Amino acid sequence: MHYKKGMLTPNELKRTYASSHIAQARTTIANILQGKDPRRLLIVGPCSIHNIDYAKEYAKRLKTLANEVQDSFYICMRAYFEKPRTTLGWKGLLYDPFLDGSNKIEEGLKMARELLEYLQGLEIAAATEFLEPLSYHYLGDLISWGSIGARTCHSPIHRQLASYIPMPIGFKNPIDGNIEIAIQACLTARKPHTFLGIDDNGKIATLHSEGNSLCHVVLRGSVNGPNFDEATSTIERLKQEKLLDAIIVDCSHGNCQNDYRRQKEIFEQLMHQTEIRGIMIESFLEAGNTNIHNRGQSITDPCIDWEMTESMIKEAVICV
Repeated sequence: MHYKKGMLTPNELKRTYASSHIAQARTTIANILQGKDPRRLLIVGPCSIHNIDYAKEYAKRLKTLANEVQDSFYICMRAYFEKPRTTLGWKGLLYDPFLDGSNKIEEGLKMARELLEYLQGLEIAAATEFLEPLSYHYLGDLISWGSIGARTCHSPIHRQLASYIPMPIGFKNPIDGNIEIAIQACLTARKPHTFLGIDDNGKIATLHSEGNSLCHVVLRGSVNGPNFDEATSTIERLKQEKLLDAIIVDCSHGNCQNDYRRQKEIFEQLMHQTEIRGIMIESFLEAGNTNIHNRGQSITDPCIDWEMTESMIKEAVICV
């Protein structure tokens, strides 16, 4: 039987957890992508958030590391609450926060904001993928960098959303490796749009965007293998279209050919490619992945562990 249940509004959720100012983090990331800040952006963290306590422990370690390498890198933590699925599987903390099929979305939203508030308290910028467009209105004020993923890069709805969101947005190339689709997405999102959404009181609203000049391409490889070696040609295409000529490379997924341990090798190679302004790493407290929910280990894509994360970033400072 189909059924529906009323949702709390964005304003009601934001009254529960007061938001904080993150304009400085967004500006810093924008300056790096525009080449005004010589540092590199590192987007580091678990494939997905499934346990708030373990995520907070990871964040504390990441904050210490971020302070130590701040002259070379600006570190932003992956805080992904939604997981796109090609077929079936757990859809993320936002949808099923208790991992039991109870699908208590309101609780998922509250837990997500709790973690995001915690990150802001530590002064760690948060990065996430916007999958369900409505989730932006509940969580977006606490995010500093956003992603449109490989499975939604084609989507007109997500391109419109990216044009509306006031922060740098990275479009990942689709899983077939077609980088041109990501470039077309940036072109679309750069322009103003009018589309349906909700306001902060939860009412259906007509949204007007001004366009987003900070959209850029994320190379994540493909089902056929890596594509980070196409960074230079991609930058030339972005320049041709007068788009932001910034590239972020995802060390995971197709670029590591689904062997999470290769992320270190790829990261080290990218240190010598000065045209790449950002790097994404899937990392958590423990290596690999598991279906055991009460561990500091990913329950979606496998990640490198904290020890490897810390050592490879510290070692890379010498190369910068």
